Amino acid sequence: MTDFFELDVPSQAQRLEAAGHEALQRWNMTDCDLHLIKYRENAVFRVDCAGLRRALRLHRCGYHSDAELLSELQWMQALGDAGITVPTIVPAASGELFVTHAGKGLPGDIQVDLFEWIDGEQLGSVEEGIADEASVVTTYRIIGELAAKVHNQAVSWQLPPGFVRHAWDADGLAGERPFWGKFWEIEAASDAERDLLLRGRDVVFSELSQIAKSPGTYSMIHADFALENIMVEGDQLRLIDFDDAGFGWHLFELVTSLYFILGESYFEQAKDALIEGYRAHRQLPDEQLELLPLFFLARGFTYIGWVHTRHETETAKELTPVLLEAACELAENYLSK
Repeated sequence: MTDFFELDVPSQAQRLEAAGHEALQRWNMTDCDLHLIKYRENAVFRVDCAGLRRALRLHRCGYHSDAELLSELQWMQALGDAGITVPTIVPAASGELFVTHAGKGLPGDIQVDLFEWIDGEQLGSVEEGIADEASVVTTYRIIGELAAKVHNQAVSWQLPPGFVRHAWDADGLAGERPFWGKFWEIEAASDAERDLLLRGRDVVFSELSQIAKSPGTYSMIHADFALENIMVEGDQLRLIDFDDAGFGWHLFELVTSLYFILGESYFEQAKDALIEGYRAHRQLPDEQLELLPLFFLARGFTYIGWVHTRHETETAKELTPVLLEAACELAENYLSK
Protein backbone atom coordinates (compact mmCIF):
# COMPACT_ATOMS: atom_id res chain seq x y z
CA MET A 1 0.00 0.00 0.00
CA THR A 2 1.24 3.50 -0.83
CA ASP A 3 2.96 5.23 2.07
CA PHE A 4 0.57 7.67 3.74
CA PHE A 5 2.85 10.69 3.32
CA GLU A 6 3.37 9.99 -0.37
CA LEU A 7 -0.34 10.50 -0.99
CA ASP A 8 -1.89 13.81 -1.97
CA VAL A 9 -3.98 15.64 0.63
CA PRO A 10 -7.39 14.39 -0.61
CA SER A 11 -6.17 10.79 -0.49
CA GLN A 12 -4.75 11.24 3.02
CA ALA A 13 -8.01 12.81 4.14
CA GLN A 14 -9.95 9.90 2.65
CA ARG A 15 -7.99 7.40 4.76
CA LEU A 16 -8.41 9.55 7.85
CA GLU A 17 -12.15 9.84 7.27
CA ALA A 18 -12.41 6.06 7.05
CA ALA A 19 -10.47 5.76 10.30
CA GLY A 20 -12.77 8.36 11.86
CA HIS A 21 -15.86 6.30 11.02
CA GLU A 22 -14.25 3.25 12.60
CA ALA A 23 -13.12 5.11 15.71
CA LEU A 24 -16.56 6.62 16.30
CA GLN A 25 -17.84 3.14 17.10
CA ARG A 26 -16.02 3.57 20.43
CA TRP A 27 -18.58 6.30 21.15
CA ASN A 28 -21.41 4.04 19.93
CA MET A 29 -21.81 6.37 16.95
CA THR A 30 -22.48 4.77 13.57
CA ASP A 31 -23.87 5.89 10.20
CA CYS A 32 -22.44 9.36 10.72
CA ASP A 33 -21.55 11.98 8.13
CA LEU A 34 -18.01 13.34 8.41
CA HIS A 35 -16.86 16.62 6.87
CA LEU A 36 -13.19 17.64 6.99
CA ILE A 37 -12.86 21.16 8.40
CA LYS A 38 -9.12 21.36 9.16
CA TYR A 39 -6.08 19.28 8.30
CA ARG A 40 -2.74 20.61 9.46
CA GLU A 41 -1.16 19.09 12.56
CA ASN A 42 -4.26 16.99 13.12
CA ALA A 43 -7.33 16.21 11.07
CA VAL A 44 -10.55 17.66 12.46
CA PHE A 45 -13.91 16.51 11.14
CA ARG A 46 -17.41 17.79 11.75
CA VAL A 47 -19.58 14.84 12.70
CA ASP A 48 -23.32 14.85 12.02
CA CYS A 49 -24.96 11.85 13.59
CA ALA A 50 -28.53 11.17 14.71
CA GLY A 51 -29.32 14.85 15.14
CA LEU A 52 -26.10 15.57 17.04
CA ARG A 53 -23.10 17.55 15.85
CA ARG A 54 -19.62 16.90 17.20
CA ALA A 55 -15.99 17.68 16.36
CA LEU A 56 -13.73 14.65 15.86
CA ARG A 57 -9.96 15.07 16.12
CA LEU A 58 -7.50 12.53 14.71
CA HIS A 59 -4.01 13.28 15.94
CA ARG A 60 -0.79 13.32 13.94
CA CYS A 61 0.87 9.97 14.56
CA GLY A 62 3.61 10.18 17.20
CA TYR A 63 3.27 13.88 18.07
CA HIS A 64 2.21 13.28 21.67
CA SER A 65 2.38 10.25 23.94
CA ASP A 66 -0.83 9.00 25.53
CA ALA A 67 0.25 10.53 28.85
CA GLU A 68 0.86 13.89 27.18
CA LEU A 69 -2.52 13.87 25.46
CA LEU A 70 -4.31 12.91 28.67
CA SER A 71 -2.57 15.83 30.39
CA GLU A 72 -3.76 18.21 27.67
CA LEU A 73 -7.34 17.10 28.12
CA GLN A 74 -7.07 17.32 31.90
CA TRP A 75 -5.91 20.93 31.66
CA MET A 76 -8.77 21.76 29.31
CA GLN A 77 -11.23 20.36 31.83
CA ALA A 78 -9.60 22.38 34.61
CA LEU A 79 -9.83 25.57 32.54
CA GLY A 80 -13.50 24.87 31.93
CA ASP A 81 -14.05 24.36 35.64
CA ALA A 82 -12.42 27.76 36.20
CA GLY A 83 -14.97 29.44 33.94
CA ILE A 84 -12.81 29.75 30.83
CA THR A 85 -14.75 28.81 27.71
CA VAL A 86 -13.01 25.89 25.98
CA PRO A 87 -14.30 22.91 23.97
CA THR A 88 -16.20 20.33 26.00
CA ILE A 89 -14.75 16.81 25.80
CA VAL A 90 -17.12 13.98 24.96
CA PRO A 91 -15.76 10.80 26.62
CA ALA A 92 -15.93 7.47 24.77
CA ALA A 93 -18.47 4.87 25.87
CA SER A 94 -15.77 3.40 28.13
CA GLY A 95 -15.35 6.74 29.89
CA GLU A 96 -11.93 7.35 28.35
CA LEU A 97 -11.17 10.93 27.30
CA PHE A 98 -9.56 9.64 24.09
CA VAL A 99 -8.97 6.35 22.32
CA THR A 100 -6.19 4.91 20.18
CA HIS A 101 -7.06 3.45 16.81
CA ALA A 102 -5.14 1.38 14.27
CA GLY A 103 -6.68 2.53 11.01
CA LYS A 104 -5.91 0.82 7.72
CA GLY A 105 -3.35 2.66 5.60
CA LEU A 106 -2.29 5.09 8.34
CA PRO A 107 1.32 5.67 9.50
CA GLY A 108 0.59 3.90 12.79
CA ASP A 109 -1.80 3.90 15.71
CA ILE A 110 -3.47 7.28 16.10
CA GLN A 111 -5.14 9.00 19.02
CA VAL A 112 -8.74 10.12 18.57
CA ASP A 113 -10.89 12.41 20.71
CA LEU A 114 -14.34 13.93 20.40
CA PHE A 115 -15.73 17.33 21.44
CA GLU A 116 -19.06 19.06 21.52
CA TRP A 117 -19.52 21.23 18.44
CA ILE A 118 -18.73 24.94 18.67
CA ASP A 119 -20.70 27.46 16.63
CA GLY A 120 -19.17 30.71 15.48
CA GLU A 121 -16.42 31.90 13.17
CA GLN A 122 -12.65 31.93 13.40
CA LEU A 123 -11.20 35.28 14.38
CA GLY A 124 -8.93 34.98 11.35
CA SER A 125 -6.32 32.71 9.80
CA VAL A 126 -2.59 32.47 9.21
CA GLU A 127 -3.09 32.82 5.50
CA GLU A 128 -5.65 35.64 5.42
CA GLY A 129 -5.09 37.57 8.64
CA ILE A 130 -7.73 39.07 10.91
CA ALA A 131 -11.30 38.72 9.72
CA ASP A 132 -12.55 42.13 10.86
CA GLU A 133 -9.91 44.88 10.90
CA ALA A 134 -12.49 47.44 12.09
CA SER A 135 -12.63 45.74 15.50
CA VAL A 136 -8.89 45.26 16.06
CA VAL A 137 -8.71 47.15 19.36
CA THR A 138 -11.76 45.46 20.87
CA THR A 139 -10.72 42.02 19.66
CA TYR A 140 -7.15 42.15 20.91
CA ARG A 141 -8.16 43.59 24.24
CA ILE A 142 -10.42 40.58 24.74
CA ILE A 143 -7.60 38.26 23.61
CA GLY A 144 -5.36 39.84 26.24
CA GLU A 145 -7.99 39.34 28.91
CA LEU A 146 -8.46 35.72 27.89
CA ALA A 147 -4.71 35.03 27.95
CA ALA A 148 -4.42 36.55 31.42
CA LYS A 149 -7.28 34.42 32.73
CA VAL A 150 -5.65 31.28 31.28
CA HIS A 151 -2.36 32.15 32.98
CA ASN A 152 -4.08 32.97 36.29
CA GLN A 153 -5.65 29.53 36.29
CA ALA A 154 -2.37 27.84 35.32
CA VAL A 155 -0.22 29.37 38.04
CA SER A 156 -2.76 28.53 40.76
CA TRP A 157 -3.57 25.00 39.53
CA GLN A 158 -2.22 21.93 41.28
CA LEU A 159 -1.01 19.59 38.54
CA PRO A 160 -2.62 16.14 38.75
CA PRO A 161 -0.40 13.07 39.30
CA GLY A 162 1.37 11.94 36.14
CA PHE A 163 0.84 15.25 34.35
CA VAL A 164 3.41 15.67 31.57
CA ARG A 165 3.74 18.16 28.74
CA HIS A 166 6.61 19.53 26.68
CA ALA A 167 8.30 22.84 27.53
CA TRP A 168 8.67 25.96 25.41
CA ASP A 169 11.79 26.93 27.36
CA ALA A 170 15.33 27.73 26.22
CA ASP A 171 15.97 24.11 25.22
CA GLY A 172 12.56 23.65 23.63
CA LEU A 173 12.83 26.85 21.60
CA ALA A 174 16.51 27.12 20.70
CA GLY A 175 18.46 24.23 22.17
CA GLU A 176 20.28 21.46 20.36
CA ARG A 177 16.99 19.64 19.80
CA PRO A 178 14.13 22.17 19.78
CA PHE A 179 10.63 20.81 20.29
CA TRP A 180 9.58 21.56 16.71
CA GLY A 181 12.85 20.56 15.13
CA LYS A 182 16.25 21.91 14.10
CA PHE A 183 15.02 24.95 12.22
CA TRP A 184 18.52 25.91 11.07
CA GLU A 185 18.66 22.74 8.95
CA ILE A 186 15.69 23.70 6.75
CA GLU A 187 16.58 22.89 3.14
CA ALA A 188 14.97 26.03 1.75
CA ALA A 189 17.52 28.28 3.51
CA SER A 190 20.50 29.66 1.63
CA ASP A 191 23.97 29.45 3.21
CA ALA A 192 23.67 33.07 4.35
CA GLU A 193 20.23 32.46 5.84
CA ARG A 194 21.43 29.32 7.61
CA ASP A 195 24.35 31.22 9.12
CA LEU A 196 21.92 33.91 10.27
CA LEU A 197 19.62 31.32 11.83
CA LEU A 198 22.51 29.68 13.68
CA ARG A 199 23.82 32.96 15.05
CA GLY A 200 20.29 33.93 16.05
CA ARG A 201 19.73 30.59 17.72
CA ASP A 202 22.85 30.97 19.87
CA VAL A 203 21.78 34.42 21.05
CA VAL A 204 18.19 33.37 21.73
CA PHE A 205 19.29 30.32 23.70
CA SER A 206 21.75 32.34 25.76
CA GLU A 207 19.30 35.11 26.58
CA LEU A 208 16.36 32.79 27.31
CA SER A 209 18.55 30.74 29.64
CA GLN A 210 18.97 33.81 31.83
CA ILE A 211 15.22 34.43 32.25
CA ALA A 212 13.69 33.07 35.44
CA LYS A 213 10.81 30.61 35.39
CA SER A 214 8.60 32.00 38.13
CA PRO A 215 4.80 31.91 38.59
CA GLY A 216 4.78 35.55 37.55
CA THR A 217 6.24 34.78 34.14
CA TYR A 218 6.03 31.04 33.42
CA SER A 219 3.39 28.29 33.65
CA MET A 220 1.28 26.10 31.42
CA ILE A 221 0.39 28.12 28.31
CA HIS A 222 -1.85 27.45 25.33
CA ALA A 223 1.11 28.23 23.02
CA ASP A 224 -1.01 28.72 19.92
CA PHE A 225 -3.05 31.85 20.62
CA ALA A 226 -3.36 32.37 16.87
CA LEU A 227 -6.35 33.97 15.17
CA GLU A 228 -7.65 30.68 13.81
CA ASN A 229 -7.75 29.13 17.28
CA ILE A 230 -10.13 31.72 18.68
CA MET A 231 -13.76 31.22 17.79
CA VAL A 232 -16.07 34.22 17.80
CA GLU A 233 -19.78 33.93 18.53
CA GLY A 234 -21.42 37.27 19.19
CA ASP A 235 -19.25 39.00 21.81
CA GLN A 236 -17.83 35.76 23.19
CA LEU A 237 -14.41 34.34 22.32
CA ARG A 238 -13.71 30.64 22.80
CA LEU A 239 -10.19 29.22 22.83
CA ILE A 240 -9.74 25.96 20.89
CA ASP A 241 -6.92 23.60 19.83
CA PHE A 242 -4.72 22.89 22.83
CA ASP A 243 -2.47 20.54 20.86
CA ASP A 244 0.64 22.67 21.42
CA ALA A 245 -0.09 23.53 25.06
CA GLY A 246 2.91 23.14 27.33
CA PHE A 247 5.02 24.90 29.90
CA GLY A 248 6.32 28.26 28.75
CA TRP A 249 6.79 31.95 29.35
CA HIS A 250 3.66 34.10 29.27
CA LEU A 251 5.37 36.49 26.85
CA PHE A 252 5.68 33.62 24.36
CA GLU A 253 1.91 33.29 24.54
CA LEU A 254 1.39 36.97 23.82
CA VAL A 255 3.75 37.17 20.84
CA THR A 256 2.03 34.17 19.31
CA SER A 257 -1.23 36.12 19.13
CA LEU A 258 0.56 38.97 17.36
CA TYR A 259 3.10 37.16 15.19
CA PHE A 260 1.09 36.84 12.01
CA ILE A 261 0.07 40.49 11.98
CA LEU A 262 3.66 41.78 12.19
CA GLY A 263 4.02 44.49 9.59
CA GLU A 264 0.31 45.20 9.34
CA SER A 265 -0.80 48.82 9.67
CA TYR A 266 -2.83 47.97 12.77
CA PHE A 267 -0.08 46.03 14.57
CA GLU A 268 0.73 48.67 17.18
CA GLN A 269 -2.97 49.18 17.94
CA ALA A 270 -3.40 45.44 18.38
CA LYS A 271 -0.33 45.12 20.60
CA ASP A 272 -1.38 48.02 22.85
CA ALA A 273 -4.90 46.60 23.15
CA LEU A 274 -3.56 43.12 23.93
CA ILE A 275 -1.37 44.47 26.73
CA GLU A 276 -4.19 46.61 28.12
CA GLY A 277 -6.52 43.61 28.21
CA TYR A 278 -3.91 41.42 29.84
CA ARG A 279 -3.12 44.01 32.50
CA ALA A 280 -6.80 44.27 33.39
CA HIS A 281 -6.49 40.80 34.98
CA ARG A 282 -2.78 40.18 35.54
CA GLN A 283 0.41 42.14 36.16
CA LEU A 284 2.72 42.68 33.20
CA PRO A 285 5.60 45.02 34.12
CA ASP A 286 7.21 47.24 31.50
CA GLU A 287 10.57 45.52 32.02
CA GLN A 288 9.02 42.27 30.84
CA LEU A 289 7.68 43.95 27.72
CA GLU A 290 11.23 44.91 26.81
CA LEU A 291 11.77 41.20 26.08
CA LEU A 292 9.08 41.04 23.38
CA PRO A 293 11.56 41.25 20.46
CA LEU A 294 13.44 38.23 21.85
CA PHE A 295 10.25 36.20 22.04
CA PHE A 296 9.13 37.26 18.57
CA LEU A 297 12.40 35.89 17.22
CA ALA A 298 12.04 32.66 19.20
CA ARG A 299 8.48 32.26 17.88
CA GLY A 300 9.70 32.83 14.33
CA PHE A 301 12.26 30.07 14.74
CA THR A 302 9.62 27.61 15.91
CA TYR A 303 7.54 28.15 12.79
CA ILE A 304 10.53 27.37 10.59
CA GLY A 305 11.09 24.21 12.62
CA TRP A 306 7.45 23.26 12.11
CA VAL A 307 7.56 23.49 8.32
CA HIS A 308 11.01 21.85 8.26
CA THR A 309 9.87 18.74 10.14
CA ARG A 310 6.55 18.59 8.26
CA HIS A 311 7.91 19.45 4.83
CA GLU A 312 5.73 16.79 3.21
CA THR A 313 2.52 18.66 4.07
CA GLU A 314 0.76 21.12 1.78
CA THR A 315 0.77 23.71 4.57
CA ALA A 316 4.55 23.53 4.92
CA LYS A 317 5.07 23.83 1.17
CA GLU A 318 2.85 26.89 1.07
CA LEU A 319 4.19 28.69 4.13
CA THR A 320 7.92 27.92 4.07
CA PRO A 321 9.04 30.89 1.92
CA VAL A 322 7.14 33.53 3.90
CA LEU A 323 8.02 32.06 7.31
CA LEU A 324 11.69 31.80 6.44
CA GLU A 325 11.82 35.36 5.15
CA ALA A 326 10.04 36.72 8.24
CA ALA A 327 12.28 34.86 10.72
CA CYS A 328 15.45 35.90 8.92
CA GLU A 329 14.33 39.54 8.96
CA LEU A 330 13.62 39.31 12.69
CA ALA A 331 17.01 37.68 13.31
CA GLU A 332 18.86 40.29 11.30
CA ASN A 333 17.12 43.13 13.11
CA TYR A 334 17.69 41.57 16.53
CA LEU A 335 21.36 40.80 15.98
CA SER A 336 22.09 44.26 14.65
CA LYS A 337 20.61 46.10 17.63
